[in-house]
Amino acid sequence: MFFQFFDELRSAKIPVTLKEYLALMDAMDKDVIDMKIEEFYFLSRTALVKDERNLDKFDQVFGHVFKGLEGLDASLLAQIPEEWLKALTEKFLSEEEKKMIEAAGGWDKLMQQLKERMEEQKKRHEKGNKAIGTGGTSPYGNGGYNPEGVRIGQDKSRHGKAVKVWDKREYKNLDDSVELGTRNIKVALRRLRKWARQGAEVELDLPGTIKDTANKGYLDLKLIPERHNTVKVLLFFDIGGSMDAHIKLCEELFSAAKTEFKHMDFYYFHNCLYESVWKDNRRRHNEKLNTWDVINKYPRNYKIIFVGDATMSPYEVTYPGGSVEHWNEEPGAIWLDRVTTMFEHAVWLNPVAEKHWEYTPSIALMSQLLNGRMFPLTLGGLDKAMRELNR
Repeated sequence: MFFQFFDELRSAKIPVTLKEYLALMDAMDKDVIDMKIEEFYFLSRTALVKDERNLDKFDQVFGHVFKGLEGLDASLLAQIPEEWLKALTEKFLSEEEKKMIEAAGGWDKLMQQLKERMEEQKKRHEKGNKAIGTGGTSPYGNGGYNPEGVRIGQDKSRHGKAVKVWDKREYKNLDDSVELGTRNIKVALRRLRKWARQGAEVELDLPGTIKDTANKGYLDLKLIPERHNTVKVLLFFDIGGSMDAHIKLCEELFSAAKTEFKHMDFYYFHNCLYESVWKDNRRRHNEKLNTWDVINKYPRNYKIIFVGDATMSPYEVTYPGGSVEHWNEEPGAIWLDRVTTMFEHAVWLNPVAEKHWEYTPSIALMSQLLNGRMFPLTLGGLDKAMRELNR
């Protein structure tokens, strides 16, 4: 069973090695955990998963192998220690719910019947009161109703009455192909770091203290400045129009960036960068800032990040007067070229799914102006963007 688990992790493209698998087996041999499915879940996740982006895939494989999802056969189910399953009732069920189980004959009877029916049943079943299936009143399956049931293979609860939910996934938003949440963005942004010790000496220098104490024969405390991330970031957010559909995602990115970067500033633009930007969208027409002044204000070691869907008429990028809001004396392409010439490190983050980019000519045009440094605003795309900025 454990080899099947390892094999399916590899099939799901989770980079687990034989060394990590043997470490897990060694931990099991030494009784590091009790024989509880929940403890085994955390132990195996710790031993086998080294990147948070793979946590969702791990949960799916673990559910498939150990929790009775689609594809689980009766022989595998019989190998799961029954005490693992029974012990979980103490954590997930109230006293009232435990009494309901006892009214049906108790947990032992429920699990025994489940095993027997898994062995008997060879095909899909619907709307019954005995077999494992969907839409019926059997205590096993999904999509039906039974006050004391075991739900198998359904993505969410309809009645909230199942004794045990087999397919719960704890990290379903951490896959690198999905859009981001604030926590996930912080994880990805941490790749863009450059540490330095600056300022007042407030942190204990343990190696230095040990060395000087040994040399002098008495305690000699040594302090050093606290370590800070010295990366400086300048964000330009496209706002309004088609970007209204991506407001929540941009808010999460902004919130995460403010947390991760001590030196960060931001400005807004619409569709394409032109001769002016602004800081307050409510006063965008009255308090515009000259783009020349902005880009000359910051040192050349700043990392530039444009955030926008790049969805517009190509004329807005390539022609004077192409802007939909005002008459721009110079094409947006010239302003983008000025920024990328002055700042060596610049990327564009696009909230539109990458598979749709080819249907919008302006996206290809913007990517070309950024020398191909446009990335989708997903965990995987953000990770690649941070690597690009670190080059």
